[in-house]
Parts: sequence; C-alpha cells; structure tokens
Amino acid sequence: ARDLPNGVDAPAVIWDETIAAGGYASKQMNRGARLRLTDLYGDACVSMLVFNAERPTERLNVADTVKVQWNAYLGSGRLVLSDMGRVMLSILEDTAEGHDAFCGASNSRSNAMRYGDGFNYGVHPNARDRFVIALAKYGLGRKDIHPCINWFKPVMITADGAARIEVGPFATGRQVTLRAEMNLIVVLANCPHVLDPRSDYSVTPVRATAWQGALTAEDDLIRRASPEGLRAFENVEDYFRR
Repeated sequence: ARDLPNGVDAPAVIWDETIAAGGYASKQMNRGARLRLTDLYGDACVSMLVFNAERPTERLNVADTVKVQWNAYLGSGRLVLSDMGRVMLSILEDTAEGHDAFCGASNSRSNAMRYGDGFNYGVHPNARDRFVIALAKYGLGRKDIHPCINWFKPVMITADGAARIEVGPFATGRQVTLRAEMNLIVVLANCPHVLDPRSDYSVTPVRATAWQGALTAEDDLIRRASPEGLRAFENVEDYFRR
C-alpha cells in the first residue's frame, strides 16, 4: 500500500489497487471500512455498483439516493442509499466536486457508435460488460446490473432538461472517500462516460484504496444532517440488530 491517508497504518489496508483505463475491480468490504478513489491523472470515470454483501438482492438505488436527499449532485456529506431505504455509503470527503447520478454506464452499442467497437476484450471495452465480469466472481450476472453512479465526471441538468457533461481533463489527484455503512460488495468499471463526446477512448487510471475503520458515531454530522438521512441510518442499525 502507498500514499495512505494520515493516521492509517499499512496493516489496516484491505485493498490497494490501480484500475487501468478500461479496467474493472470489485471488493467485499465490511461495515465501517473506508474506500478512497483517486483520479490519478485527471481523466478517470469510475462507474460504481453497490450490493449488500449478505443479501445481494438489496443494492444501490440511484433514484432514492437523489430524491431522499432532495439533491442529485453528490459530494461531501451526501449518502448512497439502497432500495430498502438503508444508507450503504457515506461520502466523507470529496475534492472532485462533480459526479454523475443521471446517465448510467456505457454499453457495447454506445461504444461502437463512438469508437467503432465496444467489444469487452477489444481496445474499447464498455462499463456494462466490465460489470458482468466483476459480478461473476460473486455469483451475479447481467440481470444484476442496476443504474450506477459515475465518479469524477460532472453531469449537470440544464434549464431545458438536457444533460450536460464536463469531460476534463481535470486536476490530477482528485479524491472521493466513502465510508461503508453496511457489509458491501463494491464493483467498479473505469471506462469513458457514455456522454463523453471525444472520438478518442479517453480515460486514465484510478486508484482504489480501502482500510478498516470505526463505525458511525451517534453524533456523526453526516448521520444527523437531515431527518431522511437519519432514518436511513436507523434502518441500517435495525437491520444489524436482527
């Protein structure tokens, strides 16, 4: 492990991996673990799926993540919610300040239209097919691919309802740090955004680093930021009291 956060010793690290352009990765993490994603060269696009590791039928729900918080623009202090009304991840820190909770993942057809091919084992792999490979390691498949979050590529909705992307490249070293509020399976695909207008397959490596951490405290500011968010935390705690 390298470039660890202050106060984190190497023995606490459970995952430290560079995900190449067009690459994918997955990891099971326990409740309380931290996951830091680092955009190493300023042009990463990390599509993320999240599952309850104990019951994978419970998974990230982007629509609930947006509507429960009355905010579609994710950043520090925001929550990532499941389809069971539970908080799966909290966003502890965010130096990127721009992500996408609207557009979902690229697919073979979108890549073929943009780059000439989107074959999973070609030079222009797409995020959905990368997800399939990663999910197979947990007995899951294409039917389990749900709407994802795309980190590091800001998408805004304009006044006329259109989705507008900022593709960068941005400053190097931008980071998002997440806290697992449940036992999770996290799946990542680092492929160009589906709205990226560039004719070149433009995406750069991202670093995923995770380490053991403490559970959410009762006085945690993120936990108490809103009544809706507090209820999502209480739903998690009720789940673990079963």
